[in-house]
Amino acid sequence: MLDIKFIRQNPKKVKEGCRKKQVKVDIDRLLELDERHRKLLQEIEFLRAEKNKASEKIAKAKGKEKIKLINEMKEVDAKTDHLEPGLKKVEGEFNKLMLQVPNMPLDEVPVGKDESENKVVRVVGEKPKFNFKPKNYMGIAEKLDLIDTKRAAKVSGTRFGYLKNEAALLELALIKLAFDTLTKEGFIPVIPPVMLNEKAMRAMGYLERGKQEVYQTKQDSLYLAGTSEQSIGPMHMDEIFSEKDLPRRYAAFSTCFRREAGSYGKDTKGILRVHQFDKVEMFSFTKPEESKKEHQFLLSMEEKLVQALKIPYQVVQMCTGDLGNPAANKIDIECWMPGQGKYRETHSTSNCTDFQARRLNVRFKSTEGLKYVHTLNGTAVAIGRLLIAIIENYQQKDGSVRIPEALRPYLGGLEVIKPR
Repeated sequence: MLDIKFIRQNPKKVKEGCRKKQVKVDIDRLLELDERHRKLLQEIEFLRAEKNKASEKIAKAKGKEKIKLINEMKEVDAKTDHLEPGLKKVEGEFNKLMLQVPNMPLDEVPVGKDESENKVVRVVGEKPKFNFKPKNYMGIAEKLDLIDTKRAAKVSGTRFGYLKNEAALLELALIKLAFDTLTKEGFIPVIPPVMLNEKAMRAMGYLERGKQEVYQTKQDSLYLAGTSEQSIGPMHMDEIFSEKDLPRRYAAFSTCFRREAGSYGKDTKGILRVHQFDKVEMFSFTKPEESKKEHQFLLSMEEKLVQALKIPYQVVQMCTGDLGNPAANKIDIECWMPGQGKYRETHSTSNCTDFQARRLNVRFKSTEGLKYVHTLNGTAVAIGRLLIAIIENYQQKDGSVRIPEALRPYLGGLEVIKPR
């Protein structure tokens, strides 16, 4: 949520930010409601003050004077009762519009309408050279009995899969590699709940835009997390950090759920785009002046993990039109998939500035008083997508798949997954 004072003082900038993000919000109507709300509140507070004064006088008065004061107080009550429904109505419309206003993109974010205008920042690593035509991961994985989507379809439907044999062990190895790497950098390991109440989910900014992606258990009014970020942020809701405790960094492992409502016809086979997947997510609470630096730090941790696996990748700066509501800046890593002949997104890191913190009411004590923290998130390992990258980049002509050296210690020294 943006600061209403900022919106009052910078209406043109907010309108421009909405335009850049391709979000339609009536800022003029919001400001009109804001003004009406303040006037109504001022009137009601004045009447309440008058009532308090009258109450004090009534306590001291007697006879006709007391009756006169009581009648005057009744008139004040009637005026208040008349104004309060209007205040409630204005508050409701105002709050609804405020929640629709997205975070403003940072100045360094390139302006663009959608993902087609994202910018490749750098390309890292050499693509593997094969003396054969590289295959798509599913052809390899099915022959090695690593991934089974056919049986998953019988049980759960499309966009689900079983990870089996070495694939299941590779998941555990990737998780351990991520936690070993991140805890050395001071990240606090956590396994969070994946079911959130509406207050927590809404505070993170994922219901006004993108709700169609979220699973909800209507009987219990709970939402399934699409990423651990959505559960970690609310963990400190209504809390105040000491300045010395920032940055506070978490590494969270969880199963995630997404409806993939906007991906009809895309990647329907395999495990690239599924309804359920596992992920290790990084999350940071930091001081405002350090959030840009922290964003680069999270990106460096993502690169460190991909480089440990020796997978070629490119770093991509998201344009304004490809930013979600909470993000002020977002950077992706796309790993090279030789079987598909293109880079595919495997990691993402976002700086959400104080947008989520205001909704969550998470602050810290500074020398200048209480301030809102900035929140940031980033993918450490998205299991399914990294498994795809490993299978395609480490495939061999005989159908086997080599294990990246960084993962071998977690697999008892296993070097190759061989055909059965």
